[in-house]
Amino acid sequence: MTAQRWRLDGQTALITGASAGIGLAIARELLGFGADVMIVGRDIDMLESARDDLADEYPAQAIHALAADVSDDEDRREILDWVEDHADGLHILVNNAGGNITRPAIDYTEDEWRNIFETNLFSAFELSRYAHPLLARHAASAIVNVGSVSGLTHVRSGAVYGMTKAAMHQMTRNLAVEWAEDGIRVNAVAPWYIRTRRTSGPLSDPDYYEQVIERTPMRRIGEPEEVASAVGFLCLPAASYVTGECIAVDGGFLRYGF
Repeated sequence: MTAQRWRLDGQTALITGASAGIGLAIARELLGFGADVMIVGRDIDMLESARDDLADEYPAQAIHALAADVSDDEDRREILDWVEDHADGLHILVNNAGGNITRPAIDYTEDEWRNIFETNLFSAFELSRYAHPLLARHAASAIVNVGSVSGLTHVRSGAVYGMTKAAMHQMTRNLAVEWAEDGIRVNAVAPWYIRTRRTSGPLSDPDYYEQVIERTPMRRIGEPEEVASAVGFLCLPAASYVTGECIAVDGGFLRYGF
């Protein structure tokens, strides 16, 4: 029984924003625990490459891929139809897709800030709602939302991004309480700077990089696999009494602030 608490054999996980970076690392982590995965991303070439790589590493498991934009409601509905066509319900949903434009608050156009909300927050809310009937089919299922330390304290990623992530963290708490009776646990992780394509730009500035390191007690940038490990734990039966939580994956950053 102990070994089964640390396995996801026979379970199906849907991961958004999974063609690279943190999302791809999460897919790999869940496959390592025995799950079958369904990955979603906007760039079809990157997505197909990611699926091929995962299939080479985990040939015995089902790996499906769908190119879709989670900021578009028609695409969100298509994602859930696709899941129903390929799986018997759903055990795990990881809302990882996100985006940002960093500007002073007064410089955002309405289209820009609304699109960030649509991608980061509304997509996670709607996908969670659409997935609810599939998740509720099983006695125990899990949603993990990939938030950010910017939703917990001020960082220099822009007010809009922080607003979306703060709302995502509150959504996590509310859904955890509301859906506990349905056997659905809802948790979140809050990464600090993680070494991905998206962060390569700001971290390429030596002065800025040094400022980030100075405010990170562990004195280094995190890796996608380190976020994936936290997500993986929250999906496991071993975490069966954990819901409504937000785990910071930040090298101690939140003890300092930025």
